[in-house]
Amino acid sequence: MSLPLRDVYEQPTLADLLPSVLTSAGVAGERNRLELTECARTVVLLVDGMGWNLLQRNSSAAPFLTGMTGEPIRAGFPTTTAVSLASLGTGLPSGRHGVTGYQAYLREIRSPFNWLRWTLAGTAIDQRTQLVPELVQAHPTVFERAERGGIAVTTVVPRTFEGSGLTRAVLRGGRFVGVSAYGDLLARIVTAVGSGERTLVYGYLGEVDTLGHLYGPESSAWLAQLTVVDRFVEQLADALPDGTRLVVTADHGMVDTTRGRRFDYDHCDGLSEDVTYIAGEPRCRHVHTERPDAVLERWRNELGDEMWVGTRDDVLAAGLFGPEPSPDAASRVGDIVAIGRGESSVIRTDGELVMARMPGQHGALTDDELLIPLLSPDPIRLHT
Repeated sequence: MSLPLRDVYEQPTLADLLPSVLTSAGVAGERNRLELTECARTVVLLVDGMGWNLLQRNSSAAPFLTGMTGEPIRAGFPTTTAVSLASLGTGLPSGRHGVTGYQAYLREIRSPFNWLRWTLAGTAIDQRTQLVPELVQAHPTVFERAERGGIAVTTVVPRTFEGSGLTRAVLRGGRFVGVSAYGDLLARIVTAVGSGERTLVYGYLGEVDTLGHLYGPESSAWLAQLTVVDRFVEQLADALPDGTRLVVTADHGMVDTTRGRRFDYDHCDGLSEDVTYIAGEPRCRHVHTERPDAVLERWRNELGDEMWVGTRDDVLAAGLFGPEPSPDAASRVGDIVAIGRGESSVIRTDGELVMARMPGQHGALTDDELLIPLLSPDPIRLHT
C-alpha cells in the first residue's frame, strides 16, 4: 500500500511562516519562502484546529475570515499541535526540531512522553527537570533570532503557557504576556504592536480545537465558536494601527472519526501483541517493538485499507519528517507507523479513555488535517 503523501515539506508549510516574516522585516539570514512583502510590524494569530477545508466548507459561519486574502499551506507532519507549534517556533520540520508527535517514546527516559504537557504519557509527572526544554530542543527559536535581528517580539497567549516545557523549548524568546480571555488578548496584541519600530506579535486561540475534539468539527458548538473567532479577527484587524500586517493561520485541521472505523488497541490482540510501547495519537500511531516484522504484518492485517502501515525507514525515506532528520528525531519515530486514511483511527479505551471518546481527531495526512489557512485582510500586505 502506497503512502498517502510523500515529501510533505516540498511545498510551503507552517515552518516557513515566521522566517518569512523576519525577512520581510529586514532580518538577514532568513528565507522568505512565502514571499511576504516588506513590512516592519506583523501580528501572527494562530487558531488551533482551524483547517483550511473546514473553514472553506463553513464560510457562512466565518464571513470575515473567508473574505480575507489567502491560500492554503501545509501544517507539516504529524498534523498535531505540539509538532506544529515546534515547527512554527523554530522554522524547522519535525525531523529537525525533534517533536515527532503528540506523544513519543524518548530513549532518554525510556518511556512515552507527552510533548504538550511535558509529562510522562498518561501521567501528571512533570519532566522539566529531567528533560530540560532548552536542551531537548536546542535550535535557536525564530523569536530568539528575531530579537538578535532587532525585532521587538511579544508572545500573547494564555497565561497558563508561561514557563511550560513546550513554551521554553520551541517558543522561547521575546516578552511573554499572559492573558485570560479574548478581551485582553486583543488589547495586549494591539499594545505590543507599538512596542518598537519593528515588531512581531504572536497570538493564540485554542477553543476551536477544543470544541472540535469534544463535539466534532462542524458540530453546532464548533460552528458557534468559529463565528466567535471570526468576529474576534474582524475586531483585531480594525484595532491594529496602520502599517501593521495581520496574518491568520492554524496548526492543523481535523476529521470526525465517528464516521470511520475505530480500532481499539487495548482490546485487539492483533494490534497489541509484541508491542513494547505505543505512542502518537489515534490518527497517527508510533509503535515500538523488538519484533517489527511480525508486528508490521499483524497491523497491516488488522487495519487493512483503513490505515497506511509502514516502517520507520519507510516514513523517513518518504520525507514525512522532512529532509535529513536528526538521530534523536529518528529514534522517536515508531518502528512501525500507522497513518489514518479517511476518518479511521486506532484508539485506546483503557490507556487513553478521554481521547478515545473524542470524535474530533487529527495527526494524519488527509487534506482536512494537513491544509491550513494563510490569511490576511489586506491583499497588499500578503503575497499570494
